[in-house]
Amino acid sequence: MAFTKKTVRDIDVAGKKVIMRVDFNVPLKDGVVTDDTRVRAAIPTIKYLKEQGAGIILMSHLGRPKGDGPEPALTLKPAADKLAELTGYDVQFCDDTYGEKAAAACAAVKPGDILVLENVRFLKAEKKNDPEVAKKLASYADIFVLDAFGTAHRAQGSVVGPAAYIPAVAGFLLEKEVDTLTGIFADPDRPFVAVVGGSKVSSKIGVLDHLIDSADTLIIGGGMAYTFFLAKGYSVGKSLQEPDWIERAGEMLKKAEAKGCQILLPIDNVCADHFGEDAEGVVFDSDKIPDDMMGMDIGPKTTELYCDAVKKAATVFWNGPMGVFEIDQFAKGTEAVARAIADSECTSIIGGGDSVAAINKFGLADKMSWISTGGGASMELVEGKALPGVEALLDA
Repeated sequence: MAFTKKTVRDIDVAGKKVIMRVDFNVPLKDGVVTDDTRVRAAIPTIKYLKEQGAGIILMSHLGRPKGDGPEPALTLKPAADKLAELTGYDVQFCDDTYGEKAAAACAAVKPGDILVLENVRFLKAEKKNDPEVAKKLASYADIFVLDAFGTAHRAQGSVVGPAAYIPAVAGFLLEKEVDTLTGIFADPDRPFVAVVGGSKVSSKIGVLDHLIDSADTLIIGGGMAYTFFLAKGYSVGKSLQEPDWIERAGEMLKKAEAKGCQILLPIDNVCADHFGEDAEGVVFDSDKIPDDMMGMDIGPKTTELYCDAVKKAATVFWNGPMGVFEIDQFAKGTEAVARAIADSECTSIIGGGDSVAAINKFGLADKMSWISTGGGASMELVEGKALPGVEALLDA
């Protein structure tokens, strides 16, 4: 499915200043970037703009600042340093975003220069899409480029704002993300197997509904499985559950049966009597979870069932872990499914969020066809929703 908005290829950037919204929301430890996936993802567009003779101004958020001013722990300086390290380019950094210091730094940008502005969310007005924020950011440049797929579902100042004042186009990452995630549902190679995990049915109800319409098999894992168990009349002990969504889960099971979509639920579970690093796992069948136990991972029989389904797939979409993969003894199900996807010949699309963290934890990133950089954005696209950031761009 072809991208329907203009990209950096469709506009003359030579000698122009470009302000580009990237997603440098990277994990930090002691002021050092611990996972540079998102910085790497922005490099193709940055390299193209530089080679075309544009002056480049980059902006992003990082973390969840209060919005009352600078917070040293959430500065973008480490991300700017990582970009310089990965590219070998001279990358300047300005510890201001909306003030006179930033305006002066942007005014001094020459063709080929790269400047990173400070965290856009140090100002509350950014998240409210305040027109004054949009005007200020747009005033720094001639062209706006959106390449932050991870925030494209947010109608915020740095995501959609500048498009109201200067020409706005997509970067290569945004184009590829939208093409890949819409294309997989438009005409997937079959069998198409979707694997959805995570904690809550309520947070992925639209995604599950859409997948029932398009997938041949829908595999469900993680905490959300226990609400489906309740819909089947099982007892789930102390497992994560959403009583208000039991009826809706039951309706989805019936819809899947009517649509010919096979839903696979866990048949056994690794359970523990408490949540913690020191918890010991015990395996119980799904209809026999004791009242004093909680599900923490899919069990060995389920792992085999899920891996077999994945091995037969031509296309796999995966979003969400099978269990509490952050704790090693409850990561076996997630790891096994991840390895089954990695070892198969299928086209594999990893839909952002915790799935990416799991793929990285197990060292399997280079074996996947596409790893999305946006959890929430990829889920909204899968649901068929329009993304505000994309909608604001110039039509092709």
